[in-house]
Amino acid sequence: MRLDSKHRRAFLLAIPLLSAIAGIGCAEHHYYRVYDPYYTDYHVWNDDEIVYYRHWSNQAHRDANRDFRKLPPEEQKEYWTWRHNHDNHDHDRDRDRDQDRHDKGNR
Repeated sequence: MRLDSKHRRAFLLAIPLLSAIAGIGCAEHHYYRVYDPYYTDYHVWNDDEIVYYRHWSNQAHRDANRDFRKLPPEEQKEYWTWRHNHDNHDHDRDRDRDQDRHDKGNR
C-alpha cells in the first residue's frame, strides 16, 4: 500500500511530536545518586528513596514535594540521620537471601 504525499508528510511530521511526548513520559523515572556525607555512603534516589523521604517529610512537618537537593544542609543531615535509623533491613535481608540462592545455583 502506497501513501500519497499528503499522508506521508503528516506521518513524517508526527514522528518528532510522538518522540517528544515519549521523552516527557520517560523523564519521570530519572534516578540519580546522592552522597550522604554524614554516613559517607551513596543512596540511589529512586522510587524507594522517595517513599522514605515523603515519610520523613510528613513526620518532620516538611514539604514532601520539595527537592531534597534544595534543602539546607542541616535539614539534609536531619533526613540522613532519620533515614539510617529507619533503614529497610527486611528488604536488604530478602535481597541477600535471593543473592545467596542465585550464587548456589551457579555452582
